[in-house]
Amino acid sequence: MVSRRHGRGLEELRALTIETGVLRHAEGSALISMGDTRVLCAASVEPGVPRWLRGSGSGWVTAEYGMLPRATHTRGRREAREGRQSGRSQEIQRLIGRSLRAALDLDRLGEQTITVDCDVIQADGGTRCAAVTGGWVALALAVDWLDRGGAIAATPLTTQVAAISVGLSGGMALLDLDYDEDSSAETDFNVVQLGTGKLVEVQGTAERAPFSRGDLDRVVAVASAGIAELFEAQREAVGAERAARR
Repeated sequence: MVSRRHGRGLEELRALTIETGVLRHAEGSALISMGDTRVLCAASVEPGVPRWLRGSGSGWVTAEYGMLPRATHTRGRREAREGRQSGRSQEIQRLIGRSLRAALDLDRLGEQTITVDCDVIQADGGTRCAAVTGGWVALALAVDWLDRGGAIAATPLTTQVAAISVGLSGGMALLDLDYDEDSSAETDFNVVQLGTGKLVEVQGTAERAPFSRGDLDRVVAVASAGIAELFEAQREAVGAERAARR
């Protein structure tokens, strides 16, 4: 039997909080904590769209991802000092961007861009999943800001999107991996799902042993149950912020 920190069950999320309105100037912001992983998400609205979208009437949502130097056990160098982003950062921010876009009707946004910045202030596994989940909350609040200002005729948000990690260890499926679990798992997955139940992405890597189709189906089922809890936390966070503004 696999033993987890804090006596957590195999299919139990880490302690989860989502705090909204944490940045004064951002149109939407959220600080998400999943266990000891903390990610600050800020959504900024700007007029205009990338050149290849100009004149289309469609909007754009994109994301940027970074990790503070002391978010990990040892200090990392700021990527700005290197003069370029790491391949990992580029891959993660593309994942965040396409995940958020899957939850919108960009035509309703009009020719304006929302950029969601996701900065990891403390990392203990699952940073990309936390960024997607918290990023949606920041995005939803930015859309509310546009609606209050009369900048959109109808909300472009069509559903929620959230993400969670699952690992296979000793034949068991473990939900929401921390760093130690992720490092030792035989296989690890990141699952991104919409509120409609449709999947945006399933990333799976056999680190120590290949997995079967049955394993994949089991992982997605475990992830979906965990994501349902994340959806509830997102709704509560956005609802509380809306209530505070009335």
